Amino acid sequence: MDIEAIRSSYSRWAPIYDRTFGAATSIGRRRAVDYINRRGGTVLEVGVGTGLSLEHYAPEMQVTGIDFSEEMLEKAVAKVKRLGLGQVRELRQMDARALDFPDDHFDTVAAMHVLSVVPEPEKVMAEIARVCKPGGKVVITNHFARERGGLALLERVLAPLANTIGWHSDFRIETVLQENTLTLEERRTLPPLGMMTMLVLGAGPDQAAGQAVAGQAADGNPA
Repeated sequence: MDIEAIRSSYSRWAPIYDRTFGAATSIGRRRAVDYINRRGGTVLEVGVGTGLSLEHYAPEMQVTGIDFSEEMLEKAVAKVKRLGLGQVRELRQMDARALDFPDDHFDTVAAMHVLSVVPEPEKVMAEIARVCKPGGKVVITNHFARERGGLALLERVLAPLANTIGWHSDFRIETVLQENTLTLEERRTLPPLGMMTMLVLGAGPDQAAGQAVAGQAADGNPA
């Protein structure tokens, strides 16, 4: 997707995002945050948007959020102030393809319903892997393209409209799993209607193991 198309799309979405797409993805966000809270430590949320997940992080967490859309971030900042969310340490405008953080910096990196929105998602995954500490976790929730059935056909029909609707309906899971410094550890199908998937990937140097597990997952249950 074109970066200016994304900026324009999310300027339009920002006023109604929480009540529309945000509501449809709330279950996945809660499950991802529940998992992260059990780990503790420092968290980077890539594509924090309007801050839908922020109030669900435990008080002892240390959360940093970034987003490309200034309109979305304004709503997230207002939410943090209104709810007094002390666990949120920083919210910054940033391009996820070039994260302004050191290597091996966060215990957990979360990307919730953002990878099918950004341009060059492969670069975003490489940056996510770079800033995640060895032994840390990458937690992803997203819609991934289906191989067959009525929904697969609908995804293909909507694909050319990505710049208009603001996301890639035909986004493939292989795009996420090809980052060879991350090892797929968990894969869960999420409501509503199994349209969303949660992935947990471990960060570390074992590239061969990561590729083997990712290949098995890609051939397994459909997202």
